[in-house]
Amino acid sequence: MFGKVMQDPKLCKELLQRILPQLKIDHIEYPETQKAIRPDIDAKSVRLDVYVADSNNNVYDIEMQVAMSKEMPKRTRYYQSLLDMQMIDKCESYKKLKPSYTIFICPFDQFGMGRHIYTFENTCREDKDILLEDGTTKIFLNAKGTMDDVSPGLKAFLDYVAGKKPADPFVDELEEAVENARKNREWRHEYMTLLMRDQENREIGEKYGENKMAKLIMLLNEDGRLSDIVRVSQDEECRQEFYKEYHIS
Repeated sequence: MFGKVMQDPKLCKELLQRILPQLKIDHIEYPETQKAIRPDIDAKSVRLDVYVADSNNNVYDIEMQVAMSKEMPKRTRYYQSLLDMQMIDKCESYKKLKPSYTIFICPFDQFGMGRHIYTFENTCREDKDILLEDGTTKIFLNAKGTMDDVSPGLKAFLDYVAGKKPADPFVDELEEAVENARKNREWRHEYMTLLMRDQENREIGEKYGENKMAKLIMLLNEDGRLSDIVRVSQDEECRQEFYKEYHIS
Protein backbone atom coordinates (compact mmCIF):
# COMPACT_ATOMS: atom_id res chain seq x y z
CA MET A 1 0.00 0.00 0.00
CA PHE A 2 2.83 2.39 0.85
CA GLY A 3 4.47 1.78 -2.52
CA LYS A 4 1.21 2.43 -4.34
CA VAL A 5 0.51 5.69 -2.51
CA MET A 6 4.06 6.88 -3.14
CA GLN A 7 3.46 6.57 -6.89
CA ASP A 8 2.06 10.08 -6.55
CA PRO A 9 5.17 12.27 -7.09
CA LYS A 10 3.59 15.14 -5.15
CA LEU A 11 3.12 13.00 -2.04
CA CYS A 12 6.53 11.37 -2.42
CA LYS A 13 8.27 14.74 -2.78
CA GLU A 14 6.48 16.16 0.27
CA LEU A 15 7.43 13.16 2.39
CA LEU A 16 11.10 13.39 1.38
CA GLN A 17 11.11 17.13 2.01
CA ARG A 18 9.77 16.60 5.53
CA ILE A 19 12.39 13.96 6.24
CA LEU A 20 15.25 15.97 4.67
CA PRO A 21 14.30 19.67 4.88
CA GLN A 22 17.88 20.76 4.21
CA LEU A 23 17.84 19.41 0.64
CA LYS A 24 15.21 21.77 -0.84
CA ILE A 25 13.89 19.24 -3.35
CA ASP A 26 12.48 20.90 -6.45
CA HIS A 27 10.69 17.89 -7.89
CA ILE A 28 10.82 14.09 -8.04
CA GLU A 29 11.97 12.50 -11.26
CA TYR A 30 10.47 9.28 -12.58
CA PRO A 31 9.14 7.70 -9.40
CA GLU A 32 9.75 3.97 -9.58
CA THR A 33 8.02 1.79 -7.00
CA GLN A 34 8.70 -1.81 -6.03
CA LYS A 35 12.01 -1.83 -7.92
CA ALA A 36 13.48 -5.33 -8.06
CA ILE A 37 17.27 -5.55 -7.95
CA ARG A 38 19.27 -8.72 -8.46
CA PRO A 39 22.91 -8.18 -9.44
CA ASP A 40 23.61 -11.78 -10.44
CA ILE A 41 22.05 -15.21 -10.29
CA ASP A 42 23.66 -16.17 -6.97
CA ALA A 43 23.07 -12.91 -5.11
CA LYS A 44 20.18 -12.26 -2.77
CA SER A 45 17.51 -10.25 -4.60
CA VAL A 46 15.50 -7.45 -2.99
CA ARG A 47 12.39 -5.50 -3.93
CA LEU A 48 12.56 -1.87 -2.91
CA ASP A 49 9.32 -0.26 -1.74
CA VAL A 50 10.00 3.14 -3.30
CA TYR A 51 13.01 4.01 -5.47
CA VAL A 52 13.16 7.59 -6.73
CA ALA A 53 15.54 10.35 -7.79
CA ASP A 54 15.23 14.10 -7.40
CA SER A 55 16.27 17.11 -9.44
CA ASN A 56 19.47 17.51 -7.40
CA ASN A 57 20.94 14.18 -8.54
CA ASN A 58 20.09 12.35 -5.29
CA VAL A 59 18.56 8.87 -5.18
CA TYR A 60 16.33 7.49 -2.45
CA ASP A 61 15.18 4.10 -1.28
CA ILE A 62 12.22 4.45 1.10
CA GLU A 63 11.10 1.35 2.99
CA MET A 64 8.07 0.85 5.24
CA GLN A 65 9.17 -1.62 7.93
CA VAL A 66 6.46 -3.40 9.92
CA ALA A 67 8.40 -5.58 12.38
CA MET A 68 11.61 -4.95 14.31
CA SER A 69 14.59 -7.06 13.32
CA LYS A 70 18.20 -7.20 14.45
CA GLU A 71 19.12 -7.54 10.78
CA MET A 72 17.84 -4.09 9.81
CA PRO A 73 21.21 -2.26 10.08
CA LYS A 74 22.82 -4.84 7.79
CA ARG A 75 19.81 -4.68 5.47
CA THR A 76 20.53 -0.98 4.95
CA ARG A 77 24.13 -1.90 4.13
CA TYR A 78 23.01 -4.43 1.52
CA TYR A 79 20.38 -2.15 0.01
CA GLN A 80 22.94 0.63 -0.21
CA SER A 81 25.40 -1.58 -2.07
CA LEU A 82 22.72 -2.60 -4.57
CA LEU A 83 21.75 1.01 -5.19
CA ASP A 84 25.38 1.80 -5.99
CA MET A 85 25.60 -1.10 -8.42
CA GLN A 86 22.70 0.37 -10.41
CA MET A 87 24.50 3.69 -10.89
CA ILE A 88 27.76 2.77 -12.60
CA ASP A 89 28.75 0.22 -15.21
CA LYS A 90 32.02 -1.59 -15.78
CA CYS A 91 35.02 0.72 -16.25
CA GLU A 92 33.05 3.83 -15.30
CA SER A 93 34.40 6.30 -12.76
CA TYR A 94 33.26 6.21 -9.15
CA LYS A 95 32.49 9.90 -9.60
CA LYS A 96 29.23 8.82 -11.24
CA LEU A 97 27.94 7.51 -7.91
CA LYS A 98 25.12 9.80 -6.81
CA PRO A 99 24.38 10.81 -3.21
CA SER A 100 21.95 8.23 -1.87
CA TYR A 101 19.58 7.95 1.06
CA THR A 102 18.25 4.67 2.45
CA ILE A 103 15.24 5.45 4.64
CA PHE A 104 13.38 3.02 6.89
CA ILE A 105 10.01 4.15 8.28
CA CYS A 106 9.25 2.15 11.43
CA PRO A 107 6.31 2.01 13.89
CA PHE A 108 8.85 1.08 16.59
CA ASP A 109 12.11 2.33 18.09
CA GLN A 110 14.92 0.24 16.57
CA PHE A 111 17.54 1.77 18.87
CA GLY A 112 15.49 2.36 22.01
CA MET A 113 16.57 5.95 22.66
CA GLY A 114 13.24 7.70 22.13
CA ARG A 115 14.28 9.62 19.02
CA HIS A 116 11.96 10.13 16.07
CA ILE A 117 14.89 10.08 13.66
CA TYR A 118 18.28 8.37 13.64
CA THR A 119 20.62 9.52 10.86
CA PHE A 120 23.83 7.64 10.11
CA GLU A 121 26.80 8.81 8.06
CA ASN A 122 30.35 7.45 8.01
CA THR A 123 32.70 9.28 10.37
CA CYS A 124 36.22 8.72 11.66
CA ARG A 125 36.19 6.84 14.97
CA GLU A 126 39.26 8.68 16.21
CA ASP A 127 38.02 12.13 15.22
CA LYS A 128 34.25 12.58 14.85
CA ASP A 129 34.79 15.86 12.99
CA ILE A 130 36.27 13.97 10.04
CA LEU A 131 33.58 12.76 7.63
CA LEU A 132 34.23 10.08 5.02
CA GLU A 133 31.93 11.95 2.61
CA ASP A 134 31.11 8.88 0.55
CA GLY A 135 27.70 10.31 -0.28
CA THR A 136 25.65 7.71 1.63
CA THR A 137 23.11 8.35 4.36
CA LYS A 138 20.98 5.86 6.25
CA ILE A 139 17.92 7.06 8.16
CA PHE A 140 15.62 5.24 10.58
CA LEU A 141 12.34 6.99 11.41
CA ASN A 142 10.56 5.97 14.60
CA ALA A 143 6.82 6.62 14.86
CA LYS A 144 6.95 5.94 18.61
CA GLY A 145 9.53 8.64 19.38
CA THR A 146 9.17 10.76 22.52
CA MET A 147 11.78 13.49 21.95
CA ASP A 148 11.10 16.94 20.49
CA ASP A 149 13.63 16.34 17.71
CA VAL A 150 11.77 16.71 14.40
CA SER A 151 9.65 19.31 12.65
CA PRO A 152 5.88 19.45 13.30
CA GLY A 153 5.34 18.24 9.73
CA LEU A 154 7.46 15.11 10.11
CA LYS A 155 5.98 14.51 13.57
CA ALA A 156 2.48 14.61 12.04
CA PHE A 157 3.46 12.01 9.43
CA LEU A 158 5.01 9.73 12.06
CA ASP A 159 1.92 10.08 14.24
CA TYR A 160 -0.12 8.94 11.23
CA VAL A 161 2.17 5.91 10.83
CA ALA A 162 1.60 5.19 14.53
CA GLY A 163 -2.16 5.04 13.93
CA LYS A 164 -3.11 8.56 15.03
CA LYS A 165 -4.94 11.17 12.94
CA PRO A 166 -3.18 14.53 13.42
CA ALA A 167 -4.57 17.73 11.91
CA ASP A 168 -2.21 18.15 8.97
CA PRO A 169 -2.91 18.83 5.26
CA PHE A 170 -0.32 16.30 4.07
CA VAL A 171 -1.73 13.60 6.33
CA ASP A 172 -5.20 14.36 4.94
CA GLU A 173 -3.86 13.86 1.40
CA LEU A 174 -2.18 10.61 2.42
CA GLU A 175 -5.38 9.35 4.02
CA GLU A 176 -7.35 10.13 0.86
CA ALA A 177 -4.72 8.40 -1.30
CA VAL A 178 -4.82 5.32 0.92
CA GLU A 179 -8.62 5.17 0.69
CA ASN A 180 -8.47 5.49 -3.10
CA ALA A 181 -5.85 2.74 -3.27
CA ARG A 182 -8.06 0.45 -1.21
CA LYS A 183 -10.92 1.01 -3.66
CA ASN A 184 -8.76 0.27 -6.69
CA ARG A 185 -9.75 -3.22 -7.88
CA GLU A 186 -6.51 -3.95 -9.68
CA TRP A 187 -4.37 -2.90 -6.72
CA ARG A 188 -6.59 -4.76 -4.29
CA HIS A 189 -6.25 -7.95 -6.33
CA GLU A 190 -2.47 -7.49 -6.51
CA TYR A 191 -2.34 -6.91 -2.75
CA MET A 192 -4.39 -10.02 -1.96
CA THR A 193 -2.23 -12.11 -4.32
CA LEU A 194 0.94 -10.91 -2.59
CA LEU A 195 -0.64 -11.46 0.82
CA MET A 196 -1.54 -15.07 -0.01
CA ARG A 197 1.93 -15.70 -1.45
CA ASP A 198 3.58 -14.28 1.67
CA GLN A 199 1.35 -16.45 3.88
CA GLU A 200 2.29 -19.56 1.90
CA ASN A 201 5.99 -18.66 2.11
CA ARG A 202 5.64 -18.01 5.85
CA GLU A 203 4.02 -21.41 6.41
CA ILE A 204 6.76 -23.12 4.39
CA GLY A 205 9.40 -21.21 6.34
CA GLU A 206 7.85 -22.09 9.70
CA LYS A 207 7.71 -25.78 8.80
CA TYR A 208 11.30 -25.68 7.55
CA GLY A 209 12.39 -23.84 10.70
CA GLU A 210 10.71 -26.43 12.93
CA ASN A 211 12.52 -29.24 11.12
CA LYS A 212 15.88 -27.47 11.50
CA MET A 213 15.24 -26.88 15.19
CA ALA A 214 14.26 -30.49 15.78
CA LYS A 215 17.42 -31.74 14.06
CA LEU A 216 19.59 -29.37 16.11
CA ILE A 217 18.02 -30.43 19.41
CA MET A 218 18.51 -34.09 18.51
CA LEU A 219 22.21 -33.55 17.76
CA LEU A 220 22.76 -31.50 20.92
CA ASN A 221 21.06 -34.22 22.96
CA GLU A 222 23.27 -36.89 21.40
CA ASP A 223 26.32 -34.85 22.42
CA GLY A 224 25.01 -34.40 25.95
CA ARG A 225 24.80 -30.62 25.61
CA LEU A 226 21.60 -30.25 27.61
CA SER A 227 22.23 -26.68 28.74
CA ASP A 228 22.73 -25.64 25.12
CA ILE A 229 19.32 -27.03 24.23
CA VAL A 230 17.78 -24.47 26.57
CA ARG A 231 19.90 -21.70 25.06
CA VAL A 232 18.93 -22.44 21.45
CA SER A 233 15.27 -22.57 22.36
CA GLN A 234 15.42 -19.03 23.77
CA ASP A 235 18.07 -17.20 21.74
CA GLU A 236 17.81 -16.78 17.95
CA GLU A 237 21.43 -15.65 17.51
CA CYS A 238 22.67 -18.58 19.57
CA ARG A 239 20.52 -20.91 17.48
CA GLN A 240 22.04 -19.62 14.25
CA GLU A 241 25.55 -20.20 15.61
CA PHE A 242 24.74 -23.82 16.43
CA TYR A 243 23.23 -24.33 12.97
CA LYS A 244 26.60 -23.31 11.56
CA GLU A 245 28.50 -25.50 14.01
CA TYR A 246 26.46 -28.57 13.09
CA HIS A 247 26.32 -27.66 9.39
CA ILE A 248 22.51 -27.48 9.37
CA SER A 249 21.19 -25.42 6.46
